[in-house]
Amino acid sequence: MKKIVLLALCIFGFTLSSQAQTIADHALGLRLGDNNGVGTEISYQHGLSENNRLEFDLGWSSRGEYDAFRLTGLHHWVWNIEGGFNWYAGFGAGVGSVEVDDNDNDDDGLFVTAAGNIGIEYDFDFPLLISLDFRPEIGLVNYYGDDLGFDVALGLRYQF
Repeated sequence: MKKIVLLALCIFGFTLSSQAQTIADHALGLRLGDNNGVGTEISYQHGLSENNRLEFDLGWSSRGEYDAFRLTGLHHWVWNIEGGFNWYAGFGAGVGSVEVDDNDNDDDGLFVTAAGNIGIEYDFDFPLLISLDFRPEIGLVNYYGDDLGFDVALGLRYQF
């Protein structure tokens, strides 16, 4: 009887320990997109649990008539599709600053946005995460006004 109980405990313990984590504790890389403004972003992801994480993106842009930077923070829920494929959805906000060279433009200064995020990613056997996501953003304060912007981006991140 003791052997059966011990065997059952070992099998139960192995079952609990063999569950694969769907997301890494940390991932750092680039998010390459374009949304009528801030394009390339340095991206950091911090795993909160097996299927939740935070993402922080710092983007900058310097194009002809304007210079801008933005920090965006998002919360993601992550679901495994199969193998290394995951999909995720989340929401967050961004804050930044823009300087426009046009003298008739009053959009200079601080801006605040609200954002959603949905995407698909592949987690390779080595520490690389590649993703494609869609991020609709709406301006709450200043620069974006009432405009709705759509950002599609490719992400490449090193996981550790």
